[in-house]
Amino acid sequence: MTGKRRDPRAERDARRVAGGERPRFALTPAATGLRRDPRAERDRVTVAGERRRLVRDGAGGAAPAPVAAPVVRVVVEEPAFLVLAVPEAVRGALSAHDRQLLGAARLLAEAGGAVAVFAGVDGPAAGAAGADRLIADDLTGYDPEARAARLAALAAQLSPRHILLPETASGGDLARRLAALTGETLFAGAERVTADLVTRPARARRVEQRCRPPRLITLAADRVPAYGGPPREARPLAATLPAGGTGRFLSVEEIAPDPAAVPLGEAGFVVAAGNGVRDFATFRALAAALGATPGASRAVCDAGAMPRAAQVGASGTVLRADCYLAFGISGAPQHLAGIAATEQVIAVNTDLHAAMIERAGLAIVADAQAVMPALLAALKREKP
Repeated sequence: MTGKRRDPRAERDARRVAGGERPRFALTPAATGLRRDPRAERDRVTVAGERRRLVRDGAGGAAPAPVAAPVVRVVVEEPAFLVLAVPEAVRGALSAHDRQLLGAARLLAEAGGAVAVFAGVDGPAAGAAGADRLIADDLTGYDPEARAARLAALAAQLSPRHILLPETASGGDLARRLAALTGETLFAGAERVTADLVTRPARARRVEQRCRPPRLITLAADRVPAYGGPPREARPLAATLPAGGTGRFLSVEEIAPDPAAVPLGEAGFVVAAGNGVRDFATFRALAAALGATPGASRAVCDAGAMPRAAQVGASGTVLRADCYLAFGISGAPQHLAGIAATEQVIAVNTDLHAAMIERAGLAIVADAQAVMPALLAALKREKP
């Protein structure tokens, strides 16, 4: 006695095959007595584009990886006119507002025009955001007068049909300096942009002002979608600009704030702890080493391990950070609502199927207690 159960259907099909007949039922794993292993199916995960899917191929192997299509860039050889976009591009990176600015510039350039970007960013990033031409801005340091003079000289050389800047503290200041230098009329705080019309609110949003797009426009945040089409050429464009600054400043020093003292709603980089974190001393040391503002999930704040002001989520603080690093946070709906506007999400969790892992652009499937000291040690080794 072997203890193995007899399968009459498998025996009947085997006799038919031996006699040259076609079996009535296919000899599937279920028909031959082999049980389906859901855990093996769960582990056979492939990526098709950005969506995870399970492979149930019966043979136990993973499906072949999809072949990436060649990247085709849009090229505009001889544009009828130029739309000049001037993003802030802090530290050489385009923010969400900067990409929205390029999206608005693309709308204005849809009738045979091209978008030229004046910023210190690399070509692939500018092309992915919608730039046809790229003018490198090599001015360093804080000198708004010199930057406005360089922008006025660039506008005189290129004669763009429109000039767009973000309606921010520095972008709005630069736009108003440019308007004073060139005598242009500024349409500030535009919230809707088309090739034929720009719109903005007034009088506490009780009035809506509309007009044809003028030459100088500033764009409000989160009103115009970013460019979502294929990458564009971002061809380098040479321009003669005034060299150096105005000479009015003896020195310029950027004073970085204490990340631990920055409110969560204003922080650019947030590191948060969830139930998977037990060593909060290491967590705080890692946040300080990364120069990040510490945060936490609601469960951690309810337990008293972190102050209530550090709670991230719809019932705590809604973030607008550039980067969010979550240690041991599964991703409750109210927590995900609090990081919906975050640019980049990095998750460390032991559960491959956690909602935070699905939300993250970069995921580390590991124990947060092991990752934190390893990352802290790596930062100490790299520190000069």
